[in-house]
Amino acid sequence: MDTQAFVAMALPWGIKITMAIVIAVVGYWLTGWIVQLVKKSLNRIPLDPMLTDFVGTILKAVLLLVVVIAALNQLGVDTTSLIALLGAAGLAVGLAVKDSLQNFASGVMLILLRPFKKGDFVEIAGISGVVDQISLFSTQLHTGDNREIIVPNGKIYGDTITNYSARDTRRVDMTFGIGYDDDLKLAKETLEALLAADPRVLDDPAPVVAVAELADSSVNFTVRAWVKSSDYWAVLWDMNEKVKLTFDEKGISIPYPQMDVHLHKQEG
Repeated sequence: MDTQAFVAMALPWGIKITMAIVIAVVGYWLTGWIVQLVKKSLNRIPLDPMLTDFVGTILKAVLLLVVVIAALNQLGVDTTSLIALLGAAGLAVGLAVKDSLQNFASGVMLILLRPFKKGDFVEIAGISGVVDQISLFSTQLHTGDNREIIVPNGKIYGDTITNYSARDTRRVDMTFGIGYDDDLKLAKETLEALLAADPRVLDDPAPVVAVAELADSSVNFTVRAWVKSSDYWAVLWDMNEKVKLTFDEKGISIPYPQMDVHLHKQEG
C-alpha cells in the first residue's frame, strides 16, 4: 500500500478520533461546569446539603453518559443498541430497587417539606423518639431509654407524623376523681391552687378545672394546663404527685374500682 492510499484511508479515521476526543474533553469540562452551576443554584435555596450533592452526582452521571454516547457516535459506533441496552438495564435495576427508590423519593419529600428536623421529639411509623439524622433513605431516632432506631423513609412519609416539638407550647390534660361524699368545691379549689402555684403553668391560655363526668364510683375533674413543650412531662408527673399528697392532707378521697359483695343468710 502506497503512502497516498494509506493517508486517504487514515485521514478520515484520524479526523473522527480527533473529534471524538474533542467531544469527550469539552463534554467533560461542560459537565463539571453545569453541575457546579446547578449546585450553586440549589445552595441558594434552603435545601439539605445531602440532597444537593445527590442531585449533582446524578446530573453528572447522566451528562457524562450523554458525552460518551456522542463520542462513540462520532467514531461511527451504532449507539442505538447501546441506548436500548442501557434503558433495559435501567428498568431492571429500577424494578429490583423499587423499595429503595420509594424510600429515596420519600426522603426527598421529607427534606423538602421538613415536617420535622433534627432534635424534634416525634411519633413516626408507630415509634416515638428524638430525631438524630434525616438521610435520603432512612431517618435515625433515639428513644427515651436511649435505643437507636432507623426507620425507612417510605414508612414515615406514607403514615401519620406527630411532631411534639413543632409548637412552643402544649396542653397537659389530666383527670382526677373524688368520691361522691367529698367536698366538691374544696377539691376544685385545691386543684386550681396547685395550678396557680406552679410557675411552669402558663397564664395564657388560662388553666381549666371543670367537672367532666359523674362516673359510677367517682366525680371526675378534667384539668387542663398549658405549658412549654419542654416542661410537658415534668408538669404532668409533678401534678399527679402533688394532687395525691394534697388530697390526702385535706381528707379528699380518690376512689378506685371496687366490688361490694353482700351475703344473705337464709334460714332453713
